[in-house]
Amino acid sequence: MGLLKRNKFVGGRIVKTGIAVLLTSVICYLLKWPEMFAVITAIVTIEPTVHDSIKKAFIRFPASAIGAAYSVLFTFALGDTPFTYTLVALGTIITCNALRLHDGIVVATLTGVAMISTVHDQYVVSFLVRLGTTTTGLIVSSLVNLLVIRPDYSENIIINIQQLFNEVGSFLEKRGQEILSYQPLHKETTLQFRKLEKDIETIETLCKYQKEEWRYHPFTRDQVRIFHYEYKKLMALHQLIYHLGNLKALSANKLSLTEENRQVILATIDSLKAILCHQPFGIPDSHHKLVKELVKQFRDAQMEQKEQNGEQDHHIIQPEIVLLYELLAINDVLDEIKMGTVPHCAKAAGG
Repeated sequence: MGLLKRNKFVGGRIVKTGIAVLLTSVICYLLKWPEMFAVITAIVTIEPTVHDSIKKAFIRFPASAIGAAYSVLFTFALGDTPFTYTLVALGTIITCNALRLHDGIVVATLTGVAMISTVHDQYVVSFLVRLGTTTTGLIVSSLVNLLVIRPDYSENIIINIQQLFNEVGSFLEKRGQEILSYQPLHKETTLQFRKLEKDIETIETLCKYQKEEWRYHPFTRDQVRIFHYEYKKLMALHQLIYHLGNLKALSANKLSLTEENRQVILATIDSLKAILCHQPFGIPDSHHKLVKELVKQFRDAQMEQKEQNGEQDHHIIQPEIVLLYELLAINDVLDEIKMGTVPHCAKAAGG
């Protein structure tokens, strides 16, 4: 198991696929069934979670039956011809799509077209054998997924969340420098923001996998506490990325700041980045002083905005207010994480 952790290429899913293929081949060999169809099914049925394997098995079995049925039907009518392969593939895809068996389309189509060259005179027997091999592949791969190398995504979730906080801090610094230098949004900054969105989706998927795994494997209270703590940080990351998106859309060329205020904002951004990149989010007194200065700037900007608008019905929010608001909102999110930190959970997560 230690070797698997050191070798990133030979991961748990690859090992489980190899075991499933081996067991499926042995069973079919002993039953004198063609191994190819069962092996194809076993390979595509290995999923990231046990839940997905079992759920999709109930879709892939009827889909494979449809593919086998079309194979027998068109081979009986046309023989082994190019038109047979075409009709089997199209018929299987169209029927599975109509019946919403989307997760079974690939294995059903492969089963159908691969079966054509092996169907001879015993059409009913060939059909039943194909169902038997498909069932073998589904059952074996599901059992292997359940019993061999239990998936545990908790470590990846913790590492990815920590990395995403670092990336959020890096983006905040980069975008803040662009805004305060009155520069337009750079292409690299846009790509960096897209990566943030993609990374948080990846973590969401890992969390979904972890919760699904707990339906089939025992877990401890500490594991649940750690997961909920990390999931709370993930929700905070959603908020942070939302506010960063607003900063990304901010027009820097309309910004008007005194040099003193600009330096305070720069220092606050640097301080926010330092907090984001160093968990468990220790907030020093120097940061609180910067935030007080930021709040003062925000209130002054609001008063100035009110005086400029006067009795006008149409109000335009100054970009300075937007910038200050988003930075204060980011600070509030970090405060919420800090106040919600459970010491033993943080310790367990770090260990």
